[in-house]
Amino acid sequence: MGVLMSIAPNVKFDVIRIEVPKGLNVIVGQTHFIKSVEDIYEALITSAPTIKFGLAFCEASGKRLIRYDGNDDELIKYAIEAAKKIAAGHTFVIYIKDAWPINVLNALKSVQEVIGIYAATANPLQLVIAETDQGRGIVAVIDGFTPLGVEGDEDMKERKEFLRKIGYKR
Repeated sequence: MGVLMSIAPNVKFDVIRIEVPKGLNVIVGQTHFIKSVEDIYEALITSAPTIKFGLAFCEASGKRLIRYDGNDDELIKYAIEAAKKIAAGHTFVIYIKDAWPINVLNALKSVQEVIGIYAATANPLQLVIAETDQGRGIVAVIDGFTPLGVEGDEDMKERKEFLRKIGYKR
């Protein structure tokens, strides 16, 4: 865990790092129902049939377990470990490979129980967590690094060529 800091009575803030191993992407979101585990599984597998993924969901009531599923044991392990670090009710974490977030985000957003997506990235990721006597919640996302400048003509050309090279533009 990061450094806990309190700026108001009964509220503490923590910054945690979510590991994103090379070649993987992580998606962090919020949902509201135990049924989400199976529905998110179905949304992922039907959106990108070659996808490999691990999913973990922090149950917010009842047994308050970390529920999980997926089709890759290593990615399931990553998702469970990240969910343990976040420890915020109704949060889900998905690690994916052999697909990109762009392939699955619309399907995830259309799952009835999904409230929203906080992050979908391969970049270094930090989450700012608020903690009260009731529990924990995600307050902010730090995705990657700050910009170093503004793209120039050559940068723009490289961007456009890259998108065509990977098949996202013609």
